[in-house]
Amino acid sequence: MALTARIRTRDGWAVSHAVVTVTDMTGTQVLRAEADEEGAVREATDLAPGPYTVIVTAVGHGPVASTALVTASGRVDVGTVTLARQGGAELPPPGRWTVDPAHSTVGAVARHLGISSVRGRFTDFSATIEIAPDDVTTSRVEAVIRAASIDTGNGTRDTHLRSADFLDVEKHPEITYRSTGLTVAGPDRWTVHGELSLRGVVRPVDLDLALLGTGADPWGGTRVAFRATAELHREDFAMTYNQVLQAGVAAIGTTLRVELDIQAVRGESLPGA
Repeated sequence: MALTARIRTRDGWAVSHAVVTVTDMTGTQVLRAEADEEGAVREATDLAPGPYTVIVTAVGHGPVASTALVTASGRVDVGTVTLARQGGAELPPPGRWTVDPAHSTVGAVARHLGISSVRGRFTDFSATIEIAPDDVTTSRVEAVIRAASIDTGNGTRDTHLRSADFLDVEKHPEITYRSTGLTVAGPDRWTVHGELSLRGVVRPVDLDLALLGTGADPWGGTRVAFRATAELHREDFAMTYNQVLQAGVAAIGTTLRVELDIQAVRGESLPGA
């Protein structure tokens, strides 16, 4: 007998860590095989003709069971088995993904005068994402942001933000973020737990993350898009500068809202790099 099967996600990605278990009609296990890197199972064994139950499982996905009939020829093709990820939308395939800064935004929003918002962004940053093959909660994110690249559209304000009152870029030229874990937060959302180093102060910061989609790009690569947000308190990172107006309203809010719109390319480097 030769058993063949192809294991895929709903988006068509191979599930390389899937396991196929075959039982006879009494429920006794007669075969167990693991999928290869392409999500394919090709297993040669001897089974008597008749009906069998084929069960496909993978960590993070719901199991699928079907009945297969072994004929006198001894060959059975289960075909393509589609697994649904438990907890929401499909994640991209495992491996390393490199963030594309040309198509990504790292921004922050602060309240101004208590009535409006000022937006800024960092224009120089790099990051990698490692999506774990078996347990997605062990996936990792690492990012480095050059603090001096802050841009709010106002040169005077940007110079002040680079000073010791705020980012203190001469003493602390880099802002870093390293994840420590990942948990499911809803049908299509995750919480990234990590540590942010800013102005030499390290604090735990969680990112509320949503997967926007995965697909091919015009350069022959595969891309994934995420959106993530977080809230920071300036005083947690020793940024206590402020001005209080006559009405008692602070000129700058104490809370910063971080907004990340990220595109990442599958692989170690970006196209053309």
